[in-house]
Amino acid sequence: MEFRLLAVFLQNRNIMLPRNRLLDLVWGEDFLGESRTVDVHVAKLRKKLKSCRAIVTVPRGGYLFENDAVLGEHRKG
Repeated sequence: MEFRLLAVFLQNRNIMLPRNRLLDLVWGEDFLGESRTVDVHVAKLRKKLKSCRAIVTVPRGGYLFENDAVLGEHRKG
């Protein structure tokens, strides 16, 4: 699921995606779980990506994958 979540983030760079939209895009419209599922998987993805700061939490909104943050990380290395 983390890979699918990352793929959705990469396809929607610099666009704030609400949790419900992420649920639809990653888990499918028939998913009956809660939106907190997204939070758990984002946390796992952040841990796997370690130093990547590209996934930004938008309070009461959802998540945003900042393309500039990825480029900044790449330029440092």
